[in-house]
Amino acid sequence: MSKSVLIPVAHGSEEIEIVCLADTLRRANLTVTLASVESELLINCSRQVNLKADCFLSDVLEDEFELIVVPGGVAGSETLSETPQLTEKLKHQYDSGKYLAAMCAAPAIVFARHYIAVERLMTAHPAFFDKLHKPASPDLRVVVDKNCITSQAPGTAIEFALVLIELLVSREAADQVADPMLVK
Repeated sequence: MSKSVLIPVAHGSEEIEIVCLADTLRRANLTVTLASVESELLINCSRQVNLKADCFLSDVLEDEFELIVVPGGVAGSETLSETPQLTEKLKHQYDSGKYLAAMCAAPAIVFARHYIAVERLMTAHPAFFDKLHKPASPDLRVVVDKNCITSQAPGTAIEFALVLIELLVSREAADQVADPMLVK
């Protein structure tokens, strides 16, 4: 059975991150669900690209996921941070020892703001690095600290997704996805 991944999205979420994560993870045969926290499925992303979510967050609140990964984008991260149901789901995911991930502005705006995984080393977009509770070296593009994985920006999205595949499936699976994409 395929492992499941939740990507919550909102207006203003970073489209490169959403698409790179969803596409790369699906190439590893992971079941990826884009869940809108908005009142509609069509999301107007940070650069005015419209993406359609698979469902609403409310549709999957009771579902279990091996990984929840939060994309960045300042406006999207703010909305995600202001969604109590998502905050509770993220806290439950972390407390259950399951994988939790975020990139760009989300580690600071979503995780740090709500004291999620504060004892874990994290990275974020350089503009938000000072908001992290326990920042890793600013030179690290992707940081894995136990069940918390963070990454810096749109330019690190594929690398980030490959690390997530390695953790959820295997190094070999990550390599099988990376090779035809000419990554590495």
